[in-house]
Amino acid sequence: METLFAAADGFPLAVQTGGPQDAPALLLLQGQANSHSWWRGLRGAFEGSFRTITMDYRGTGRSRGEVGPWTTAGFAADAAAVLDHVGVDAALVYGTSMGGRVAQMLAVDHPDRVTAMALACTSPGGTHAVERGQDVRRALARASSGERLRLLHDLFYTPHRPRPPRESDLLGDPSMGRREAGAHLRASDQHDAWDALPSIAVPTLVLHGGDDRMTPAANGVLLAERIPGARLEIFPRGRHGFFDEFSAEVNPVVLGFLEPHLVR
Repeated sequence: METLFAAADGFPLAVQTGGPQDAPALLLLQGQANSHSWWRGLRGAFEGSFRTITMDYRGTGRSRGEVGPWTTAGFAADAAAVLDHVGVDAALVYGTSMGGRVAQMLAVDHPDRVTAMALACTSPGGTHAVERGQDVRRALARASSGERLRLLHDLFYTPHRPRPPRESDLLGDPSMGRREAGAHLRASDQHDAWDALPSIAVPTLVLHGGDDRMTPAANGVLLAERIPGARLEIFPRGRHGFFDEFSAEVNPVVLGFLEPHLVR
C-alpha cells in the first residue's frame, strides 16, 4: 500500500508498507538515486516476520518537489517523519549503500526511533572512509547513459549473474532529472558520521561484499570497529549488490540478527 504525505517543510513524501499490519516494523532504506523499487524483489523475504516500510527519497519515485541541499541527515529526518506517518514509534532498520548512511544518521539524530539495524555496502563517510578507485570514478563520470548502466551492473554483480542490467532494481531511478541525481550524489558524498558513530547504542550488524569496488569492504571494517558492539559479516564473492545477488545467503543472516530484537 502506498500513501503520500507532506513532510514538515511541505515536501511530498511517498511511503509504501507491506506485510502484516500488526507485525513489528522494519524500515528499509535504499541506495542513492533510487526509489523504493530497489526493494521490489527483496522485501517479500521479510514480510513473514515484519511490517515492511519503505519511502521514496526526495527526488525519486513519487516524492517530487523543489531540489534543495539534501543531506543524509535530512533523509534521516524524513525517515523519522515516515515512521510518525505510519504510526510507528521505533523500528528495526536495514539500510543499504546510501541507505546505510541514512540509517547511521537516523540512529545518531533520532536514537529512540531505531531498535536495531543492519548496514550493508556502506561507509562512515568523511576523510576516514576508503574511497572507490579513481578508475571507477573516471569510468562513471565519462560513461554515456547506456555505458553507465552496463558499468553499474558490473560494479553491482558478478559475471555469474545471468540476468541483463535492465532486470535489476538497483541501478537507479530512470525518472530522476539531472539536478535531482546531482543532489543525491552530493548528499552521499558529503556524509560524515565518523565522530558520531561511537554514540550509536543499538545492536548493529555490518555486512559487506568482499569484492565491492563501489564502496570498498574496508569501510565495513571501519564501521564495525567504530560502532560499539557491532558485528561484521563479509561475503567474499560479493560486489556492491551482493545483498541482491546472494540474497539466499544474506537474507537469513539479516533475519537471524534482527528477529531477536523484535519490538511489538
